[in-house]
Amino acid sequence: MTEVTESMRRSGGPVMLGEIRRMVTLTLDGVEVRVPEGTTILEALKAQGTETPTLCYAPNMTPINACRVCMVEVTGSRVLVPSCARAVEKDMEVHTDSEKVQHSRKMVLELLASSVDLSQTEPDVHRWMAKYGVDADRYGPPEPPAAEGERDTRHAGHHHATDGSMAANVAQPVKVDNDLYVRDYARCIMCYKCVNACGTDAQFTFAIAAAGRGFDTRIATEYNTELPDSACVYCGNCVGVCPTGALKSVAEHDLREADEWDEENETVTTTICSFCGVGCNLELHVQNNTIVNVTSPSDHSVTHGHLCIKGRFGFQHVQNLPPS
Repeated sequence: MTEVTESMRRSGGPVMLGEIRRMVTLTLDGVEVRVPEGTTILEALKAQGTETPTLCYAPNMTPINACRVCMVEVTGSRVLVPSCARAVEKDMEVHTDSEKVQHSRKMVLELLASSVDLSQTEPDVHRWMAKYGVDADRYGPPEPPAAEGERDTRHAGHHHATDGSMAANVAQPVKVDNDLYVRDYARCIMCYKCVNACGTDAQFTFAIAAAGRGFDTRIATEYNTELPDSACVYCGNCVGVCPTGALKSVAEHDLREADEWDEENETVTTTICSFCGVGCNLELHVQNNTIVNVTSPSDHSVTHGHLCIKGRFGFQHVQNLPPS
């Protein structure tokens, strides 16, 4: 990009103004607002300070439209629309708290809570569940968890109807097949954020994808091979975008299993990665004087929230560990 100097401005030389977008006027819950064209409804709502539940949305990723908890009502639309992906239009009327929207969000969260372990999601999720009166227990007690590897070998469409007395779920043993992160798919809501982070949104490795169909849909490696034998490069970008704790570092997993996870007293320090000259920002999550996780700001101009294996997992050499 050409550097704009003061002499260029005075001489009428080129001045980079960026993309110029027209302003669009619409109504959000009865309030008239103006936002640039191309803005999504969710972005417009956030700009106005209106909270909208989201699970599969991330500011540094392409909208996925998978979780369906951000649905809003648009006057004239036959169905609810996903606010994370629907662009605003002139004179659009959006309703975020209508009876139809509330019922939809309650059902989505209720079905998720009845089939997936949401205990390690952000506190906001539990607050939303309370706000919309979610009662996952009304679907009955959970079915027994699947045996290790059972869900990975199910054939799409080949399932048996239940009598409805128990709640179907995705409970299964944790997959621990490497030293860096674990896959706890009992917590997976199929938001596809990990697939996109591994693919076109960040890494372009394409080591994982969605397999199966219907309730048996799952995240899998090619031919269901073990992670160390797959195309995975252990960048951990899938871990960085997971909203439910289905993917987490081995360090975090071990601390949680030992009941020593102490997020309330966690400190976060921002620094710059020293492994190369790119200049990635790192956020060091420290508990009890020990680094437990490394993330990067989603709005950082270099990383956009994504890291490589060294930045995300290569911190053991700076730990204050006791002598062996």
